[in-house]
Amino acid sequence: MREYIFWIVLGYLSGSLLFALWLPRWICHVDIRQVSEDKNPGTFNVFQHCGAWMGSMVLALEIGKAFLPVHMASQAVDMGRWPFALVLAAPVLGHAFPFWNCKKGGKSIAASFGSLLGLHPLLLPAVLLAGCYLLFTLVIVINPHSMRSIVTFAVWMAGCGRILGPSVIGLGCFLIGVTVIGKHVKVYQGEKCSINLPFGRHRSSR
Repeated sequence: MREYIFWIVLGYLSGSLLFALWLPRWICHVDIRQVSEDKNPGTFNVFQHCGAWMGSMVLALEIGKAFLPVHMASQAVDMGRWPFALVLAAPVLGHAFPFWNCKKGGKSIAASFGSLLGLHPLLLPAVLLAGCYLLFTLVIVINPHSMRSIVTFAVWMAGCGRILGPSVIGLGCFLIGVTVIGKHVKVYQGEKCSINLPFGRHRSSR
């Protein structure tokens, strides 16, 4: 158990490195939390307010900070024991609730992909999450973005539960999903929700 604790703590600390907040401030002199509408220190806001070059750099670092501890842990400990679920979720929890200020965390979308990619060669959860995002971004288009993410992760969690069953990786995916949905629910301001269905059909609600 001691070695799992090491990787859990390492993943949490790595996830707490908010590159989307710090790099734009240090290099571009832009405080992402101040200039963005949702006040989120996230990769999307960096792309929007600091350009593609900074956004790409932040995206790589945000994914990498979650990928590395999970992937290294997968080579060092047994992925079949239940503490590995916490190893998988730790970077996402760190990004959402950083140790230096739990209230300044982000929504953990990039970190979620990083943690899931860290399971390589087991890429099914990451591919399923990407597929859900594409579905609700390009086919059944849900707006605003916060509601889209809530629906995406809810459907992804259901899919993981169906495919992975009661497994360690399934539990880790559940913890990730609950964290991300919780962060998005917290910032959702009750905006009008619209669903653009294929073939031009449209629905909206409040």
